[in-house]
Amino acid sequence: MVEVPEGFRLMDTSRFMNADGTIRPRLLTEALDHAVATWPDRVCVDFLGREWTYGEIGNLVDRVATGLQAEGLEPGDRFGLCLPNTPYSVIMFYAVLRAGGMVVNINPLYSQSEVEFLITNAGAKMVAVPDLELLHSKVAKAWGKADEAGHVPLQKVVLCPMADVLSFWKSVGLRTVKRSSLAQRQDGIAYLDYRDLAAHPANPAPVKQDPEDVAVLQYTGGTTGRPKGAMLTHRSLAANSAQMMLHVGVERDQQERTLGVLPLFHVFALTCVLNFGIDTGSELVLLPRFEMDEVLKCVKRKPPTQMFGVPTIYNALGSLPDDKVPDLSSVLTSCSGGAPLPLEVRMQFEKRTGSIVSEGYGLTEASPIITSNPLLGRQPVKENSAGPAFPHTIIELRDEKGELVEGIGPDHRGEICARGPQIMKGYWNRPDATKDTFFGESLRTGDIGYLDKDGYLFIVDRIKDLILCSGYNVYPRMIEDAAYEHPAVKEAVAIGVPDDYRGEAPKLFIALHDGEDLDAATLHAFLKMRLNPIEMPDSYEFRDELPKTLVGKLEKKALVAEEKAKRDAAAATATDGGLNA
Repeated sequence: MVEVPEGFRLMDTSRFMNADGTIRPRLLTEALDHAVATWPDRVCVDFLGREWTYGEIGNLVDRVATGLQAEGLEPGDRFGLCLPNTPYSVIMFYAVLRAGGMVVNINPLYSQSEVEFLITNAGAKMVAVPDLELLHSKVAKAWGKADEAGHVPLQKVVLCPMADVLSFWKSVGLRTVKRSSLAQRQDGIAYLDYRDLAAHPANPAPVKQDPEDVAVLQYTGGTTGRPKGAMLTHRSLAANSAQMMLHVGVERDQQERTLGVLPLFHVFALTCVLNFGIDTGSELVLLPRFEMDEVLKCVKRKPPTQMFGVPTIYNALGSLPDDKVPDLSSVLTSCSGGAPLPLEVRMQFEKRTGSIVSEGYGLTEASPIITSNPLLGRQPVKENSAGPAFPHTIIELRDEKGELVEGIGPDHRGEICARGPQIMKGYWNRPDATKDTFFGESLRTGDIGYLDKDGYLFIVDRIKDLILCSGYNVYPRMIEDAAYEHPAVKEAVAIGVPDDYRGEAPKLFIALHDGEDLDAATLHAFLKMRLNPIEMPDSYEFRDELPKTLVGKLEKKALVAEEKAKRDAAAATATDGGLNA
């Protein structure tokens, strides 16, 4: 029985649930159609102060879909979106799906070689990119590049004029003062102008589609080797949005407002900001990147009722000076995902902003959410837990042979596996990798965890991040969580480095809060009271900032690569010294 807070009512689930209580398979465009028909005059997108209603967005989606069909986009064709958060991100996403295409999400901050790989690997026939030279140049350099079979997939580049979606004075500034930043069209490339696509009538040709069709190729981060394209179907993505609605469980008459600072090309934002936002008729307040001053202005101008962020965003907001901490009293739900949320970071954010954060857990291959702590204070948010299973999701723990791990508590750890309607179809053109990431129908996460008596999941660490010290398993997260308990520590990352005696030894990287002072000896003494001798770091390195991924997560693999480069350089120097002796 769902507890209904004052001012809310039980959510109407009839449009996405079957009579037997299962989630009804849907096309993603069905959610947009419902929102346009139900709330045509509601604001759908706010971009830096300029607004578009649901009716306007729906009309533009149909116009652009018609234009794409006229330009040769056929059902099943892959279409790359190399876009920061803008109205184009929303319009192009649904227009491609309306025309029957597959969206290939491309991080616009990727290197040129990474952009080229995603375009060729996915076989993207068209790519949309802003008319900003910094981003356009990466797509332009992929023009004419062939895939492994020698086929050149990219046929057309859609330029999206940024000045057209800015407010009047910002538009004037881009066209004049910042004109040098605009893209220069290159000879030989077949360009399409977004304006021309949107000039078509709003009557795309009907396309035969099935919820089991692939809607999005969402490439994984590629921690080892090349990124793999997770095939997320209409059904799996729409199901995860429906699961989010079931998880919330209640609604109210007023429109919710989502702070859209997470990039929509990332799977967390794709589901929680875009698809869930459209499903519930929310206002999406989009920001092209996380820039603190712009975020603070946006929160003041359009107070959000929903926030979705990675831990570094909550850390940054919770670490602001007292006179800059934003008023987040309007926020009913704050959700953290993408990486483990350290308890100290959560507590600091909640204490200083008054907004409660619920941590969830998932992965690209699950569209992405598989567990989440309760929302709206109806049930407890357990410390350091990723919460119970998401609605209609089964969480399992399995050993290295794929056998179920029975029992509850820390002594019954296993690899976290999941089953549910949100699970991917497999990896694009990678049947080998698909086979390796499943135990039967259960998706393997690569994470180690355990369940408590209430079904709450506790994540111990990544299997691949384990540090093997003298034959013992040491979990970096245990070290990091202990470090975060020190009030001077802002960020912490632990990795394993080679050790002649123990095989591997922990090394801890630390960034401090502004104005704080801490040395290795003091931190070592602090950690000795919280860690066992095997877990204690052998070395420490203090930095102003720790490396992060393009979506703001602390990036462990960059530090691992740095340490390896140092060792290789030292070995080369030693070898050269011996040769020159």
